[in-house]
Amino acid sequence: DKEVRAIFLRLFAQLFQGYRSCLQLIRIHAEPVIHFHKAAFLGQRGLIENDFLTKVLNGMAFAGFVSERGPPFRTCDLFDELVAFEVERIKAEEGNPPKIIKHVRELAEQLLKNENPNPHIAFQKVPRPTEGSHLRVHILPFPRIHEGRVQELLQEGLARSQGAPPATRGDKKCVVPAGPPVGRCHP
Repeated sequence: DKEVRAIFLRLFAQLFQGYRSCLQLIRIHAEPVIHFHKAAFLGQRGLIENDFLTKVLNGMAFAGFVSERGPPFRTCDLFDELVAFEVERIKAEEGNPPKIIKHVRELAEQLLKNENPNPHIAFQKVPRPTEGSHLRVHILPFPRIHEGRVQELLQEGLARSQGAPPATRGDKKCVVPAGPPVGRCHP
């Protein structure tokens, strides 16, 4: 499923290339409002008559996209990198399926890493109790805990975790890159 998501990521990066240059911050309200200038976006791409893109830009999903991704200072992600730095690569790969497939696989790998930054840490699932287990009469006493063994286990765990990479990547806010200027695109 990561490769399918990567294909859509590329599609939306191409579709919304240059959207940041059409964002306007309106400060007449107590809370600033981010507005997307649709006509400027369609005009700079030469797609004023494009019915599909016009409907996408008028949709509620795109309004949510603008409100979420509009702020100029926020945590950046893979989509921001694609829109800002990879659009030229995507255009260059247009007629070369092997290069497209290679890029899709690279993006899929990055998506997998983003979802699971520490693949070596595995969580064990607790098995479901067997049917009728609640009817058992015999109850075993809780085992006695040996303090020395607990300390050994703690030391082993600490030693393993010190050699492991950090558990999660800290999301740092930064200025969102705008990407290259948009020229006229041919549909």
